[in-house]
Amino acid sequence: MAWDTEGTRRRLKEAATAEFAQHGPDGTTMARIAERAGINKERLYKYFGDKQALFEAVLTDELDQLAASVSPIKVGLEDIGEFAGRTFDYQAAHPELVRLLLWEGLSGRVADEMNRTAHYKHKAEAYATAQRDGILDGEMDAGHLVFLIIGLAAWWISAPQLARMITGADDSDPAEHARRRASVVRAAERLARPT
Repeated sequence: MAWDTEGTRRRLKEAATAEFAQHGPDGTTMARIAERAGINKERLYKYFGDKQALFEAVLTDELDQLAASVSPIKVGLEDIGEFAGRTFDYQAAHPELVRLLLWEGLSGRVADEMNRTAHYKHKAEAYATAQRDGILDGEMDAGHLVFLIIGLAAWWISAPQLARMITGADDSDPAEHARRRASVVRAAERLARPT
């Protein structure tokens, strides 16, 4: 019988994503990931090496899925608002991504830092070009603007308990989700609007 290598890797990554999102890299064990995937631990080590390499692979894959799902913006004012809204939608549907990023920040070990840094620098350069062209507010540092737009989209998912306490509702209510999304879009547009 042929071994389903791709299916095994997929099950291991799915199990690792769930475990890392829930417990973080330090609170997760390779044994628990293997058990959750229904695969022996030795195969997990064979495919991914150690736990840190597996965490980095999981987070990199999750970020790649975000990038594939939320198309890049042209860097117009409306584009930034809609980009923030689509990012919010994606993160609301995939809260494990935000949790993985929070765990990464707490651990102090950054996955794929060189490639991610290049990606964000490219994004900041596009914002800077739009600032020079008068499309976006030129008073704010372009890198800071990129970070704030990401924060607008992610913070609802990062601190759902705070959002619930402030708004009196949670994101499982479709009307509240729509209000939150609209707020993210408007805030991103206002933040980037030239003065």
